[in-house]
Amino acid sequence: QGDRIGLILFADNAYIQAPLTFDSQAVNQLLQEAQLGFAGQKTAIGDALGLGIKQLVERPNDSRTIILLTDGANNAGRIKPEEAATVASENQIKVYTVAIGGDARYRNGLFGSSIPPRRSANIDEETLKAIANITGGNYFRADNSAELDAIYHQLDKLEPVDQEVQTFRPQQQLYHWPLALALLLISALTIRELLHFVSDSQSIDSQQS
Repeated sequence: QGDRIGLILFADNAYIQAPLTFDSQAVNQLLQEAQLGFAGQKTAIGDALGLGIKQLVERPNDSRTIILLTDGANNAGRIKPEEAATVASENQIKVYTVAIGGDARYRNGLFGSSIPPRRSANIDEETLKAIANITGGNYFRADNSAELDAIYHQLDKLEPVDQEVQTFRPQQQLYHWPLALALLLISALTIRELLHFVSDSQSIDSQQS
């Protein structure tokens, strides 16, 4: 609450699903309307970061934060993640990287023991850590929704809301005063023209008689 939030989805390509806005409900609705696989099947992390940077460079320096959430490794796009991270750092944009996903199934080990879930080998944790280090952010890992929720609580503490200065305009309507003055001036000019017309008409009649 209180943050201006935007949403970028990426796979083969990156695109803006929701522009920066204070309306978090609208962003959530647009997130729910997103279709799996719509952007492709690959992972263009660098392009997604580049698009995020483009949206933030016009914002104040202390309001530039990207949360990069991914379950894969960069295997598409034209921009390398490290290059995008360098550009982000040059523009005072902090990137927090969050890796999510893994094999959630417990496997049976020897003698009936239970082996914890394996983390997905598809996630390039080293690259995500490098992005966070280059930009001054942090790297997080979540294997389930509960851990992801805890990460976002940490991010709330790391990035406190900096409310923008709001200006208020008076609600009392004052337009009728200049409108009344304009009507009075128009009426005065009209009366003057009528008097001149009458005066000229009387002068012409006097000369004819």
